[in-house]
Amino acid sequence: MATKKTIPPGLRNLAALSKLMDAQFRIPGTNIRFGVDAMIGLVPGVGDFVSFLISSYLLSIAINKGASGFVLARMIFNIVLDALVGAVPVLGDIFDVAFKANQRNMKLLQQHYTEGRYQGSAKKVIIPVVIVVLGVLVGLVWLTYKMIVWIF
Repeated sequence: MATKKTIPPGLRNLAALSKLMDAQFRIPGTNIRFGVDAMIGLVPGVGDFVSFLISSYLLSIAINKGASGFVLARMIFNIVLDALVGAVPVLGDIFDVAFKANQRNMKLLQQHYTEGRYQGSAKKVIIPVVIVVLGVLVGLVWLTYKMIVWIF
């Protein structure tokens, strides 16, 4: 993805976390990389919820670092898409391996900061972000409930 020199110092831990979540491991004999996100996604409901929380943590750090509303909106789209499709058994796990939402979000942040597009605080986007995050959380809880009812 990026070298240490191109990642702003305040975001290096986020880069390591996004790599761990999306691209830490490689399937032997291929160039296919996956991370902890795909593995914990195998646990129905709970795994997708944990992945969503970690992705939301990355988003909250971007908000605190003052990322622009445009960058935050794209990050939210990536997180929500990953959470919604990731909730579908089997297809969601394949999607996690291919889509890599955390890596996409890290790339957005890197471009935002290294290209000098910093446009001040993201305070005016915090309320919509919270609404979207809560909506996805409610949706994941509902899907988990429906799946448990269906199984039992």
